[in-house]
Amino acid sequence: MTPAKLWLQVFTAGFAVIVAMLIVTLNTPIPYGDLSRIGLVSDHEFGWQKDQPQVDRAYLRASPINEADVLVIGDSFSATARWQSVLKQHGYRFATVFWSEFHESLCDDFDEWLDRAGFKGKLVIIESVERLLADRLANTQKCKAMGNVPGTRIEPFFEPIEKVPGFALNWKAKLTSGYVTYRNTRAAKQAEGPSVPLNQSWVRPVPDGCSLFSNRLCDKALFFKDDDDNGELTVQHVEQMHAFSEAHRSRSILWMVIPNKTTTYLTPDHSQDFVTAFAKAGLGPDLFTFAREQKTKIRDFYFPNDTHTSLFGQLALGEVMLGAVRKIIPEPPAKSS
Repeated sequence: MTPAKLWLQVFTAGFAVIVAMLIVTLNTPIPYGDLSRIGLVSDHEFGWQKDQPQVDRAYLRASPINEADVLVIGDSFSATARWQSVLKQHGYRFATVFWSEFHESLCDDFDEWLDRAGFKGKLVIIESVERLLADRLANTQKCKAMGNVPGTRIEPFFEPIEKVPGFALNWKAKLTSGYVTYRNTRAAKQAEGPSVPLNQSWVRPVPDGCSLFSNRLCDKALFFKDDDDNGELTVQHVEQMHAFSEAHRSRSILWMVIPNKTTTYLTPDHSQDFVTAFAKAGLGPDLFTFAREQKTKIRDFYFPNDTHTSLFGQLALGEVMLGAVRKIIPEPPAKSS
């Protein structure tokens, strides 16, 4: 065989492999969950199949901080403004800022910062997912100054998908992602053990999963590895939260701690000492017990392919928070004409 023919065969074989990988990747569903995207598993098997509730856009629009009745300091669980929309639907104006805008900490000059922001309301809701709260409280213990007031954000920070996506060619994916997704998904389907680690996403069997999730492979769901790695919350964390609230009494503070998806579905005793102490301290609603109850009432309370609550779950959270807000502000403040 001449060198030219050998080169042509090698080139043809390589070209055929590339074309095959491209075809597989183009036909791999575009992931619409953060955990399916991170873990490279197919949303054909793990994507939710139930359209999400739509909310009137008027209720999703926040107010400037200086016009808000309630200021929310939150993370990605507050980014869609869905749970806050329940407050606005009942007359409470809200503004939302994020932990990331303050280097994941609240600081000694918190009251002065609220004054600089022009916040005239009576209530601050501090929202955090379970797995990130310990680090945020540790940062808060050391933080002296909040820094600048972030700009007003009227529209939601993140616009979620409300309808199950249809098929579309996956043009933006890496060439190899289709094959890797196929391989990972096959491993997830065949596994009989407690977990299949795929980067930061874990595929885990869920007891009675098909009554809890709508994905095709509903006896399994995706979970975030950090739920396990970041450890449990403790009584000490409740004490830190209480100390912060006591040190900043110019406004009422409600703590909104959202349990990890893993805690809700697989490890209900996770952070149990924290949950007990939190309830006794009266710092905010017990969302751990609430989530355990709602997961059997709302199919896809959390998305099967995502670490976040679904829009159904977020609206349910909003109803709980509305009840907590009304205990502090029984009626929305009258609006000036």
